[in-house]
Amino acid sequence: MDVLEAILSRRSIRKYTDEPVTDQEIDMILQAAMAAPSSGNARPWHFIVIRNHETLDEIARVHPYAGMLPQAKVAILVCADEKLENHPGRWPQDCAAATENILLAAHAQGLGAVWIGLHPESERMAVAKKLFGLPDSVHALSLVAIGRPNEKKLPPHRFKPERIHIERW
Repeated sequence: MDVLEAILSRRSIRKYTDEPVTDQEIDMILQAAMAAPSSGNARPWHFIVIRNHETLDEIARVHPYAGMLPQAKVAILVCADEKLENHPGRWPQDCAAATENILLAAHAQGLGAVWIGLHPESERMAVAKKLFGLPDSVHALSLVAIGRPNEKKLPPHRFKPERIHIERW
């Protein structure tokens, strides 16, 4: 799958089969995540790979939009260590770019994934900090549920030419 096909056909997948996601697939996804652009090339991200179903179930119990986690075979928590930033306060953009790369890399490998937001909701971030023992300087941006798709969604048509402006508004 080429990059444009991946971008234009990727969908949020919330239903998964019982088939496993391999360590090799996760490794490729994490390589893609770490290839994301970042402010000042700081790359402040850290990733926690979660396969423990008790942990995934716990998150689903406390996060209002994480109901798919009990079905997921794996999830990746995307975090940033503010001590690694070159430009303070830019970690959310850096981690958002890494999260998007995770979604695209999963899709390119035939996996389904969905972005579960944590930042800027302080309660959701606090749950992640406590559950995963994050240091004070580390903040969770997102959690990505991943599995083999058990639903098929058609590519959306989201292009809106009326939102394009040339030279000026």
